[in-house]
Formats: sequence, structure tokens, C-alpha cells
Amino acid sequence: MREPDLMHAEWRCSRCGPVPPLHVPEHIGAEIVASVVGRVAAAAPEAAPATPVWCPWPLPPGWTLTGVAYAGDERGGVRATVVACAGPEPFGGGPADLIFVAEEPGVGLGTRFAGTAGPDPGPELAEALDDPGPGHPEHVGQARIRVAGHPTPLWLVSSPTDRSAYAGEARGLWLHAIAWPASAGHLLAEDVELHDLTEWTPTELVYGAPSPYLHGKA
Repeated sequence: MREPDLMHAEWRCSRCGPVPPLHVPEHIGAEIVASVVGRVAAAAPEAAPATPVWCPWPLPPGWTLTGVAYAGDERGGVRATVVACAGPEPFGGGPADLIFVAEEPGVGLGTRFAGTAGPDPGPELAEALDDPGPGHPEHVGQARIRVAGHPTPLWLVSSPTDRSAYAGEARGLWLHAIAWPASAGHLLAEDVELHDLTEWTPTELVYGAPSPYLHGKA
């Protein structure tokens, strides 16, 4: 990632071109969450809703919040948010990590964590809409979660074998859910509800060690 300079007014990725910078706090806790959520809310255009900060609430049993971040700058505002959490893997019993990304089209943060090509999952989702259904060899997996109280489908997209990645839409923005290891994606088949932390932050949230996936492991 290259900072703005005399020749370019925006942050740039050598592979992707202009991109909003990702701001990841080194630690996680109630004060950090409040600071990031406040920054996201303050960056929202006047009379427009803030970019949602989607957090599982209630957290699945044994899970903790392990990170929160946003992508954007003073010129373009906040264009994406990320929430990370960790807990026991549903089948293997080992550790598992989940990341939820809300972003505007063209940002590419969700596909970066998913390990897929392009800034948006649109082409793959277009194929998923023609899914022939369960039992067919070309059936595409689907997760159904609740986002702000509304049932929301997420479609499985191609990703490296060490993770499972789902994508869909909520409040007019892309919604990505990425799980490590791949089997941890089965958590999304359970009763997962995403809550927008810009509306209110539960005081009962439990915090864990900072997510390695927000700090460059992905």
C-alpha cells in the first residue's frame, strides 16, 4: 500500500490501483470498539446512515470479539468496515475465526480476505442466482443468517481451501463472511444474527486476542 504523494492524491495498491486505506487498531476492547464505531458514524454523509459495522450478537457460545477496523480516508469517508471474532470450530473442536465485511462496490476488501479475484463478488453471485438447487452437481452452497432482524442469504464463493467465503447484500452494500478453517463456515448455518454496532454496542461483548487475519495473515 502506497500513501498519497505529489503524483497521486489517493492511496494505491500496486496490484489493484486506487484503494481506501485500512485502519486496524493493534488491540481490541470496549474503548477501541467505541472509537472505531464513533469514527464510522462521524464519517457518514449528513442525513445518511453510517456504514454498518456488522457484529454477531449474541455471540455464539464460547466466542469472543477479536477485532474491528474500517477502510477509508478524509477525502472519501468510510467505505468499508470489518469485524472479526473467534471461538471453537463447530466440528473439529480447534480454534476458528470469522470475519464480516460491509463495503461499497469496488472497494475489494471482502474479496481480499476471501482470497478471490476482482473487487466485487458480482460475477460469482450472478452464477449463484441460476443455482439448479440441492441435489444437482452444480448446486451452490448457501447460508441464511439474520441481518438486523431480516433473513439474508449469503452465497458460497470460490476461495482457497483453508477458508470458506460467502457473499451477499445487506442495506445496499456487499456483505462478506469469511471463516477459517473452511469447516468453520458451518457456523453460518446456525442461528447467527448480525447487529449493527453503529446503532448500539452491547456492554456484554467479550473480547479476545487480536485477530491475526486483520493483521496480515490472510
